[in-house]
Amino acid sequence: MGLLFVTPDAALGVWLSLVPALALAIDRSLGEPPVRWHPVVWMGHYLTWAGMRCAPRADAPPPGRHARAFWLGALAWCVGAAIVGGAAWQLQAWLLRLPDWATVLLLALLLKPLLAWALLHDEVLAVEQALAHSLADGRVRLARLVSRGVDALTEAQVRESAIESLAENLNDSLVAPMFWFALLGLPGAALFRFANTADAMWGYRGTRVLGGVARDWRRAGTWAARADDVLAWLPARITAVLVGGLGALQSWRHLPGEARRTPSPNSGWPMAAMALVLGVRLGKSGVYTLGEGGRDAAPRDLLRACRIGSRAAIAATLLACAALMLRAAPW
Repeated sequence: MGLLFVTPDAALGVWLSLVPALALAIDRSLGEPPVRWHPVVWMGHYLTWAGMRCAPRADAPPPGRHARAFWLGALAWCVGAAIVGGAAWQLQAWLLRLPDWATVLLLALLLKPLLAWALLHDEVLAVEQALAHSLADGRVRLARLVSRGVDALTEAQVRESAIESLAENLNDSLVAPMFWFALLGLPGAALFRFANTADAMWGYRGTRVLGGVARDWRRAGTWAARADDVLAWLPARITAVLVGGLGALQSWRHLPGEARRTPSPNSGWPMAAMALVLGVRLGKSGVYTLGEGGRDAAPRDLLRACRIGSRAAIAATLLACAALMLRAAPW
């Protein structure tokens, strides 16, 4: 089975190809595990603890501290990644010694917390439902999804921000974890989720509060940001192809140029694909605009974005199942 499951049992290899589909079904039916048992929350606790020791205070960073902050951040990231990947590897090795049905079920249960598609989908829909009540409610609901300021956003901008979040996080919350699970098993999915969480917490170019203190992340978060860029590079482009293909995108030749408008080397791809498919304008004021010349997003556009995202999530899951099935085949 190559890098994923080292087992001489071909039959087990076939059953293991069902793990991604089962994990997606669990994600939809059971939702997120309790916070105290959520591995991503554990990752966040470690990153908070380590970040307070890596990033200097923003008010008075000591001279020459930036280079030290970079190496401390890199070391803390590598230690955390080793712990997460090693724990996942050990769990997977133990599960492979259980009866086949238990191996498949427990692997799916462990993969599920590394996915968050159902939560993302429902939160985006909730923004539209809140907007139907009032703009103020829509802004409050959007604030649960994005880190940007929402107080001055118009109704269309609230909707556009929700669509952007759906497209970008379709990759981070589902496609990329499935990709790395198909390639490296549970350790691969866990490592990506750690990298993505670290980027969300550390990957800032300026100041961000952590542990109640404003800290300078210009150097301390560089390694985390670049690691996430590397691990998400191919999945982000796969996500864009899925969104474009399932949304019947007509202007594929415009996709690369639109994707490059964003500062991120990856997030622009699924967002640009969604903007082109819907024919709407998406963007962040003063930073980038995707689908320039497109119309303001309407309620039907957000609902269609959710439908396309759901289809893309299912397609990505089936591709992961197919990849695992092919690796199990006795060629």
